[in-house]
Amino acid sequence: MSFRGKDVLSILDFTRNDLERLFRIASSKFEGDELKGKVVALAFFEPSTRTRLSFETATLRLGGGYIGFDAVQGTSIAKGETFSDTVRMLDAYADAIIVRHSLEGAAKLAAELAEAPVINAGDGSKRHPTQAMIDLYTVWREKKGIDNLVYGVLGDLRYGRASGSFLRALNLYSPKKVYLIAPESLRPKEELLDTLKMPWEFSNLEEVLPELDVLYVTRIQKERFPDPAEYERVRGSYRIDAALLLKNAKEDMIILHPLPRVDEIALDVDSTPHALYFKQAAYGVPIRMALLREVVP
Repeated sequence: MSFRGKDVLSILDFTRNDLERLFRIASSKFEGDELKGKVVALAFFEPSTRTRLSFETATLRLGGGYIGFDAVQGTSIAKGETFSDTVRMLDAYADAIIVRHSLEGAAKLAAELAEAPVINAGDGSKRHPTQAMIDLYTVWREKKGIDNLVYGVLGDLRYGRASGSFLRALNLYSPKKVYLIAPESLRPKEELLDTLKMPWEFSNLEEVLPELDVLYVTRIQKERFPDPAEYERVRGSYRIDAALLLKNAKEDMIILHPLPRVDEIALDVDSTPHALYFKQAAYGVPIRMALLREVVP
C-alpha cells in the first residue's frame, strides 16, 4: 500500500507488510535529496527530546527543511489562538505536519483540518505509532525477526501510550508469549486487553525473567495520572539492575525502553549487553526518514 499523502494516526493504520517495507527502507541507503524543496511542520504542544529531534534530523538528512515549535510560549497559542487555527496555518506553510499533544484525538482532529498529511508523534495515553515502529524495528534488526519470541512488557501499561502502541503492533506478529508486568493499578485497560490476539498473561518480573527474549520497560508517567495520590502509591514499584539480570536473564535478552527513564533501570545496566535502549533511540532517525520519504507528497 502506498502511504504517499496519507495520515499516520495509529499503528493500526499499518499492516505487517507495510511495516516490514519501512524496515527495509530504513536499513537501506538514502540519497539525501528525497525531501528537497519540502517543508515539514513540527507542532509539539508537549515536551519531547527524542521524537522531536529525530524528526528534525530525519528531515534534514533527506534534504528538507522544517518549521515549528516545541512549546506554546512564543506562539499565538499563548495569546489564545485555538488548536484548529494553528493547524490551519501550519497547513498553509508545510508539506506535512507532525503533531504531539497531551489530548487524545488531537492528531485525528489535525488530520481532519489539514490538506497535508499529519503524522501523530504521540497524543493522549493511547497512540504513539512512530515509537512502535522504532520498537519493532529494533527487535527486527537485533533479533533477526519478531515472531516466536517471549516478550515482557513492564511498567505503566495503563497510561503509557508507548507500551499500548507496542502491544497493538505486536498483534501483527506471532510472539510465543507476552507477559504483562505491572502493579495492579497500572495494568492495561480492558479495551486494550480485548484486542490482544497473542498468548498473554499477567505475571511478575522475577518469575518470568529467565524466559524473556525481549524486555520492554516504561517509566511510571507522573504527568498522565489523573490523581497525584495514585502516582505516589505506585512510584518506585519496580527497578532493574545489573545484579538482577546477571542472576536471572538469558545472555541474549535485550532491554528496550522508549525513554526517558527515571529510576526504573539502574545506571549499571547501561554497560551490560542487554541494554539496547540507546541504540533503539538512534534507530528513530532511519525509521522516521523512511516514513517521511513514503508519506510526504
